[in-house]
Amino acid sequence: MSLPNCPQCQSEYTYQDGELLICPECSHEWKDGENIAAEVQDIIKDVNGNVLVDGDSVTVIKDLKIKGSSSVVKVGTKVKTIRLVPDASDGHNIDCKIDGVGAMKLKSEFVKKV
Repeated sequence: MSLPNCPQCQSEYTYQDGELLICPECSHEWKDGENIAAEVQDIIKDVNGNVLVDGDSVTVIKDLKIKGSSSVVKVGTKVKTIRLVPDASDGHNIDCKIDGVGAMKLKSEFVKKV
């Protein structure tokens, strides 16, 4: 019996543990025959509808006040190497570092892909 490749990383080294199939490379676990579409992460898009991925560079499209500070992230500020957080409960689905400001969380509706 041939086991299917991992739906996340396409690794061929999957193994079975009881009812679950496990990928040793990315640690993804799933049931055989499970709807793989339900496992796919939410697609995060910028203000123009472009799909964002980890490592993209984006530009801020609106002045953003920094909570707890009098500082502002200005329009046109370029943010490099973003990291997406698809299951963020507060709506801030981008983690990033902004020069001169530091680590921040942004909402994808206030950025556009460069």
